[in-house]
Amino acid sequence: LPLCFPEKLWKMLESGNFRSIWWSEGGKCVAINKDLFKVEVLGRGVCQRVFNTRHIKSVIRQLNLYGFTKVQRDFQRSASLPEFLSEEAAASAHSQILYYYNPSFNRAHPWLLGTCKRR
Repeated sequence: LPLCFPEKLWKMLESGNFRSIWWSEGGKCVAINKDLFKVEVLGRGVCQRVFNTRHIKSVIRQLNLYGFTKVQRDFQRSASLPEFLSEEAAASAHSQILYYYNPSFNRAHPWLLGTCKRR
């Protein structure tokens, strides 16, 4: 039987074969480097394709359908201009990283994966 979306996602995260997607926040969130993911995962040939799409929006739609919610990152800003500009550059690079959370998708609790159902 083919794997459902959460199972494919889990296998990707646990394989260590991808630099564009990883566990974050102690294994409670999925982190995706959007630009690298487009090349590394979605840019694969038909035979090597993980998901049946070449579009990041379709992957995000699947995350939403399976109950994942996007987690925002808040940055504390410095008062000094040089530090502020440095932080802005870091935040800009960081904005390419998407974080998604689902209470049933937790690295420490693999048995919950079965409760990750499509809405």
